[in-house]
Amino acid sequence: MSVQQDEYESVTSPTAVSAFLDTMIEGGGVSLCLASGQARPEPIVLMEQHAGKALVMDLSSVDHLLSRLQQGERFFLRGQSQGKVVRTPLLSLTETRRAGGRFLCCSDYPATLDVLQRRESFRAELRLGMAVPASISGESGKGVLGELRDLSQDGCQIELPPTASGVLADAHMPLLLAFTFPDGTYFEVQGMPRHQKTDPERHLLRVGFRFTSCTSEQERQIWYFVCEIEREAARYNKEEQDDRQPSPLFEQPGKRATGSEHVGRRDIRRYATPMARRLVKIAAYLDAQLLLLQQGSDIDSRQLSRNADRLLLLHEEDREALLFATRCLSPEPLLVRHGIGVAVHLLDLVGANMPRDVRKAIVASGLVHDLGKALVPQILFKAPHFEATHRQAMSEHVSLLLDRLQHCHWLSATVAQAVIGGINERLDGSGYPEGLTGEDINELAKASAVVDVVEAMRRDRVDRPAKTAQQIYRHLFSHPHQFDARWIKRYVEHFKSLPVGSLAYFSSNQMAWIVRLDEHGAPAEVTLAHQAEPLVRETLGTTLSGDILEKLGKPTREVAVST
Repeated sequence: MSVQQDEYESVTSPTAVSAFLDTMIEGGGVSLCLASGQARPEPIVLMEQHAGKALVMDLSSVDHLLSRLQQGERFFLRGQSQGKVVRTPLLSLTETRRAGGRFLCCSDYPATLDVLQRRESFRAELRLGMAVPASISGESGKGVLGELRDLSQDGCQIELPPTASGVLADAHMPLLLAFTFPDGTYFEVQGMPRHQKTDPERHLLRVGFRFTSCTSEQERQIWYFVCEIEREAARYNKEEQDDRQPSPLFEQPGKRATGSEHVGRRDIRRYATPMARRLVKIAAYLDAQLLLLQQGSDIDSRQLSRNADRLLLLHEEDREALLFATRCLSPEPLLVRHGIGVAVHLLDLVGANMPRDVRKAIVASGLVHDLGKALVPQILFKAPHFEATHRQAMSEHVSLLLDRLQHCHWLSATVAQAVIGGINERLDGSGYPEGLTGEDINELAKASAVVDVVEAMRRDRVDRPAKTAQQIYRHLFSHPHQFDARWIKRYVEHFKSLPVGSLAYFSSNQMAWIVRLDEHGAPAEVTLAHQAEPLVRETLGTTLSGDILEKLGKPTREVAVST
């Protein structure tokens, strides 16, 4: 527990002691705690008080502890009273009798009580290994999954992915909070977000909630959960094993999931390939950076540098595995997938003979080039018709993002301006933000524009489905007034007509994902697919390599799948 001894105040007035005990008797929710700490807090019924003489309790629910209590083991009672947490001093049983199958027991009367004035500070913290999935949902019913970090009588803290910011932003009414404990206990309560803090290292958002409109039954349940979390946390704090039994609330069938399988509330086991699982850290960084931008922060220079370096190393290690991995990020938000796809493909297209610092700047700029869209009014993305005023407002995402790069002193301003500032420009002046034409557009910007369009068109959008590579190439070649024909040709020659990450039918009528190509652009390694659906580990089929044409026949057509 986070509460210290000196946070309790001692109440010595007999009248005040009696009043607190009366409320505990009427309200229920009293726990018996052994002084030795060798058993979990147990809910009991406090029945009566006889001032200065005795307390009367029904201990039928803890009959397994009766022999120890009758032998003189000391205990204390803890409960709620008058909006406070109340704790008795150590007590001993003075009498036990059985009546109608119930154990009615008396103890000495407490001369004083310890009272915690702020019951919300009585906060049970979940330790490593105590996983309690939590979810929040608003009026739309759309939920965001996270994990409970601590619980008090009045509220809780939940760790959530940065994507939860959308639900939190619309929280004008209480949100529905739901917890599922390891034993299967499910609990719902309403709560209002009160504070939030971003952890950029772990790519998580920690949000504090205050419970609202709790019924007396919900309050009793919450108190039980607080006590059980405290008991279980005490077990985890022990350096050596003892005879403490786990709380039934935390007993579960099967194995307990380990934290190493999650990054920013992402289950990395879902991602289809080892390289994709390594990309998850970069995806989590971009997701967290989106939220930080919305909260008024600049681009985190150190984190951007670290993740650009990470992507460069992955590319140097295995470029084709990385290209394929960019098609395996379907669980990620669209802006995150798009940023990684542009960064990787732009690096692969233009970075071969460039100095490392330039390649790093290209990667960094590609990763964040679209994050400024989080800073423009989100209603623009829902408008049924994209009008001139919408276009002008949308174009501001470029300058808004460039302004947030002011602390990235290591990032080449020339490269950032070419990629971020020029990726949306078009040869005929129809682009934005400057409406540049022809030779006024930087060569890197022209290349970036081609990469950007290919990556965008490979994914579903509200107004159109994903396209195949051939459909995208035809679109680009049919718009020579907008896109540089030389860079379109270079792109096709470099990535081939059936690029890595394409899903294709073969003449054997078998579908397969293209994992690697030979020097002539023919499939050299594929992964079989049963359906045209996004790549996750569950949908990954058998991998074939070698003479693919002999095993599967020739590729006959590509299948469009949003990646």
